Amino acid sequence: MKTNKILAKMREGELAYGYSLSFPSPTVIELMGQADFDYVWLDGEHGPFTPETIEELCRVADLTGVTPIARVPDISSATILRFLDRGIMGIQGPHIRSGEEAQALADACRFAPTGKRSFGYGLRSVPPPIPAPEFMAQLNAEVLVIAMIEDVEAIENLPDLLRVDGIDLFTVGTFDLSQSMGVPGQSTHPTVLNAVAEVEKQVHAAGRKMVSDVMMATSATGLLLEGARAFLNQNKTA
Repeated sequence: MKTNKILAKMREGELAYGYSLSFPSPTVIELMGQADFDYVWLDGEHGPFTPETIEELCRVADLTGVTPIARVPDISSATILRFLDRGIMGIQGPHIRSGEEAQALADACRFAPTGKRSFGYGLRSVPPPIPAPEFMAQLNAEVLVIAMIEDVEAIENLPDLLRVDGIDLFTVGTFDLSQSMGVPGQSTHPTVLNAVAEVEKQVHAAGRKMVSDVMMATSATGLLLEGARAFLNQNKTA
């Protein structure tokens, strides 16, 4: 059974380090695997990912020892199931506006008795030779569930979201929140920043955690560009 490195680091009180990937590239994951990252985050909401590419990327992530997680385009159980069955070990659900939506997200990510995820033998990895209940319980224990707060409505309903036990982490999508707050594209507007601070305050007061408390990520594209620019600058000034 694979270990979710983010959850493992959380249990030890340590930060998990990862990188985001907005386009499907097994080669990038293979190269980045040499840098000892804990996880790779796939943007399944805005990136051009298909079930086939997700499966291929998860296979490479397994081989390089990083935990694959993804933001999904919506929180329907069918959508989330396609990501999990292909090998994704963490789901980030966008636009969670209410306690009901937070519960739906959590339920879609785990098998009974803690959730409502459907079990099938279409899993990418062949189940190990252990009883199905034990196998399902192990999968439940290794899946990470993240709720994205991106709407004014979500902030108004935050106490209800925080009462959902199946959500592991919360995060704020500042660009979409800026649209919801009437200042589109101004992710650093004081109104937006104040809202983010209020979310963090309420999350911590409830004994829950933000993504920033346990995860630190950079962009794979940024790392590649920084390396290329450093190479060019070094040689142009030599």
